[in-house]
Amino acid sequence: MTPSAVLFDLDGTLVDTALDFFSVVNELRDADGLPPLPDRTIRDQVSNGGVALACLTWNITRDHPDIQTYRQRLLDHYEHKVGENAVLFSGFDAVLQTLRSLGVPWGIVTNKPRLYTDLLLERMPLHADYVICPEDVIKSKPAPDSLLLCAETMQVPPDQCWYVGDHIRDIEAARAAGMKSFAANFGYIADDEDSTDWKADAYLSNPAELLQHLGQ
Repeated sequence: MTPSAVLFDLDGTLVDTALDFFSVVNELRDADGLPPLPDRTIRDQVSNGGVALACLTWNITRDHPDIQTYRQRLLDHYEHKVGENAVLFSGFDAVLQTLRSLGVPWGIVTNKPRLYTDLLLERMPLHADYVICPEDVIKSKPAPDSLLLCAETMQVPPDQCWYVGDHIRDIEAARAAGMKSFAANFGYIADDEDSTDWKADAYLSNPAELLQHLGQ
């Protein structure tokens, strides 16, 4: 069945943004006299947000009294690096072109703050039909609110939408919204995590596999 709309998570699903964070994290560590971290270590934390990356960068925990100060320092540095090295995951060019040719609108539903989302999409550039960020809803993923808002904005029934994401919260949000869920196994999934535990409706080892589900 061809969906009425396809929605994507952003970091680790549609766009490989870890490439920007490799330099952000290690430049901040270098400034504070800390040794560099391997790319893979940084990559595994990108989908977990600014607090997780701040903890990784400065070897601190979430309950550190200055965690929000560290988080903001990381985000301020990231603001200058957004989109510097980020790229679409290989194969998505064809997927997005196919959706256009089929007349299927596509959107981005992300927990990435609006400031950095807009900068990233502008600098790439990448032109989604609709973009929903956490500022647009009261509860972000794994709550279904942002997915439902996107479907409502698109004027498409949720059960006719597909949602693709690389984190358990994406699959939980899709399930709660009544959308068909696709787990992006090519995304930022840690080595010790098994995405089959998420019980997604389908699994993608690469973006091009989505074309098969579209009957292309």
